[in-house]
Amino acid sequence: MRFVRVLCASLIVLCVAALPSFAQDYGTPAEAKAMLEKAVVALKANQAQALTMFSKGEGGFKEKDLYPYCGGPDGMFTAHPTLVGKSLKDLTDKGTPPKPLGQEVYAAAQPGKISEVTYTWTRPGETTPVQKVVYVTKVGDQVCGVGYYKS
Repeated sequence: MRFVRVLCASLIVLCVAALPSFAQDYGTPAEAKAMLEKAVVALKANQAQALTMFSKGEGGFKEKDLYPYCGGPDGMFTAHPTLVGKSLKDLTDKGTPPKPLGQEVYAAAQPGKISEVTYTWTRPGETTPVQKVVYVTKVGDQVCGVGYYKS
């Protein structure tokens, strides 16, 4: 019986110790906003290089589950880890009913201002959609965002 109590106590300690690292796998609102601000600076310095860096996650543009993405004036992704060349403007969220996420992102993006769009999305490796917020802005002809999960 003592062995079982020690084993249970050890498992509890291991589970509690793992919680902080699990929470650190997800970006915070402040980290998402800071990454978007950093992306704006990179885009203004060299747009072509910045878009490549965003897609590849180089230069600090992939941290935890955060990364910037952009769409061009034609509505197509110009930067994203997997969706370059596909339509951002036609993207819908995972809610019921789905809402026109891409259209909302384009409508909210304004030069010199960071706006928020809330939507429903599925975390990588999970199946249940949750609330997500993307900070968006417009830099030149690019509409860009960085999103974080609320829950």
